[in-house]
Amino acid sequence: MKKEEHYKNLPKSPGAYIMKDKDEEVIYVGKAANLKERVKSYFAKNKNRKTKKLVKEIEDINFKETDSVVEALILEAKLIKKYKPFFNVKEKDNRSFLYVAITNEEFPRVILVRGRNKKQVNGEFFGPFTSSSDIREALRIIRKIFPYSLHKESKVGTFKRPCMDYQIGLCPGTCVGKTNKKDYMENIENIKKLFKGKKEDILDQLQKRMEKAAKEQNYERAGRVKKQIDGLQHIQDIALIKKEEIQKNNRNKGKRIEGYDISNISGKLAAGSMVVFDGNKAKKSEYRKFKIRTVKKANDVAMLKEVFQRRFKNSWPLPDLILVDGGKPQVNVVKSVLEKEGLGIPVVGIAKGEKRDKNEMIGSKKSFKKETLIKVRDEAHRFALKYHKKLRQKEMTQS
Repeated sequence: MKKEEHYKNLPKSPGAYIMKDKDEEVIYVGKAANLKERVKSYFAKNKNRKTKKLVKEIEDINFKETDSVVEALILEAKLIKKYKPFFNVKEKDNRSFLYVAITNEEFPRVILVRGRNKKQVNGEFFGPFTSSSDIREALRIIRKIFPYSLHKESKVGTFKRPCMDYQIGLCPGTCVGKTNKKDYMENIENIKKLFKGKKEDILDQLQKRMEKAAKEQNYERAGRVKKQIDGLQHIQDIALIKKEEIQKNNRNKGKRIEGYDISNISGKLAAGSMVVFDGNKAKKSEYRKFKIRTVKKANDVAMLKEVFQRRFKNSWPLPDLILVDGGKPQVNVVKSVLEKEGLGIPVVGIAKGEKRDKNEMIGSKKSFKKETLIKVRDEAHRFALKYHKKLRQKEMTQS
């Protein structure tokens, strides 16, 4: 079969694709914002070794369209669980894949769990998901439609003031005990149905609830349900679509490196920096700075932890490598944050030594050149120092 035959009749819509070999065995499952363009990309030039081997074995490709990329992501996970395709799982086992867990608590949480940690969580699981950034973005979208709590059972109702998520409409108020238990559990059941591929059932039930609320002249509730119906019918997964486009356009470009450093004087006016490189080239438009909020004494490791906790609350592109100015303590604290986030991003530290005259590499730098990493480290140091000086000057002006 000519390679064009595999994709020429595919639609340009979201969905999941199933690749089979000559024995009709499923060897790979993927999802796409644009099925035709995504499958076509496998047959382009400059493929890596893994893709070349996969393409060589492809005999047939089936597909299933979905209404959104979020639903394509969920369908992809269901198909991977069903078929366990060789090219999806050969470099991972079920212990390293991510799963969505809905906990068995009075107010269930929706969290991500590595396969190896599933026994530590009492709940219902959905997955596996191959991309941590994709499933995190999907949960962010779902939570806007069906708000849920991330507070552990012991923390429910103990907050003196509503959490930040409550203020932006993501937490229904379990933090301060403002939650309607019935409405909350309806949201949880709808999330479960969505991960089971039962969107139409959800829409039918929501329509009935909206009509019932309107009939009872409970227009506030009817309005909330209408908003959920609209959100579900028109899922805004622009970030997932954009990510796929960026991956396509940047296929032959350098990998993303993020460099971090902390600057302070005895803990005062502490500042953190994040610089971004595409291969050996700085991308200054994506630099970020952090004013340390929670650490008041000189403690670079604790400050670095705060920076990373805040960094991963944002939906910025994930790096291929993280570099920190420091040794094992700095590397280990970054790894601890990544572990909680369910991310397997490699981390490298550059220790300067007691006399600050060394460049000792801590961690595996893989295919990245030492010269590039030192360049990233120096730029992170420069940017952190510049922001720290700005904070000092501002304080002097105000005093």
